[in-house]
Amino acid sequence: MAIPSHVKIVEVGPRDGLQNEANPVSVEVKVGLIDRLTQAGLPVIESGSFVSPKWVPQMASSAEVLAAISKRPDVVYPVLTPNMQGLEAALAAGAQEVAVFGAASESFSLKNINCSIAESLDRFAPVIAHALTNGVKVRGYVSCVLGCPYEGEIAPQAVAQVAKRLADMGCYEISLGDTVGVGTPLKAQAMIDQVAALLPVSMLAAHFHDTYGQALANILAVLERGVAVVDSSVAGLGGCPYAKGAAGNVATEDVVYMLHGMGIKTGVDLTKLIAAGTYICGSIGRPTGSKVAKALG
Repeated sequence: MAIPSHVKIVEVGPRDGLQNEANPVSVEVKVGLIDRLTQAGLPVIESGSFVSPKWVPQMASSAEVLAAISKRPDVVYPVLTPNMQGLEAALAAGAQEVAVFGAASESFSLKNINCSIAESLDRFAPVIAHALTNGVKVRGYVSCVLGCPYEGEIAPQAVAQVAKRLADMGCYEISLGDTVGVGTPLKAQAMIDQVAALLPVSMLAAHFHDTYGQALANILAVLERGVAVVDSSVAGLGGCPYAKGAAGNVATEDVVYMLHGMGIKTGVDLTKLIAAGTYICGSIGRPTGSKVAKALG
């Protein structure tokens, strides 16, 4: 299969990247980041999460952030909604797209959300149905697709079954996440092959963490299978909670540099993207995790 000529970048930094920050990040700073990412040409910017502030205090201001950002009609600003309460809050805040999170690992599901995979999917069904009834698109995430911190390797068939169930419930796109970053290129391709046996490749997105330095290699491997949507985080924001001190999300700057170097269009202005990364790193007092930003800075 030919490598796509255009790749859609889904920027997850404002949500997945900032949610684990220990120190509070102000609404003003979050808005400043999202507006800069909009100006850099990112087509999808995950902007918040409607979860209990008790569990994720960093996301407590998501409604305020959605209200304050300078939205562009050609940009999507999805938010995470794990339950009906979160969805209702997101709808009230004017969200146009939401996301739900499942896992391909039973152990991870039990430890992360205290229920089995089947139970988690049953919980999502009414949330997805209600969102669709309100004209809101739903994206599905599957975590631990290439490995789990508790049970090691995950069978590609297990990933495919969860992805198919989310699609059957109404998710228009399925993001396949290597949550711990343990995957390698041929395993990434084998996983995509299994999922693509049940769903069109055009529905699939890659969400690869860089904990072991494999993210770009894995992204290239799945591009060769026709995957044309890639999740990434500006400045590599978001550490991996299962590997102390390790990198988490792959840096958007590094993904865009690689894609542009391959002649693949993204619509993203790399210079403005690097500036957005510089802004947020300066605001939260941490160095960039992007090798490209370091090299060009």
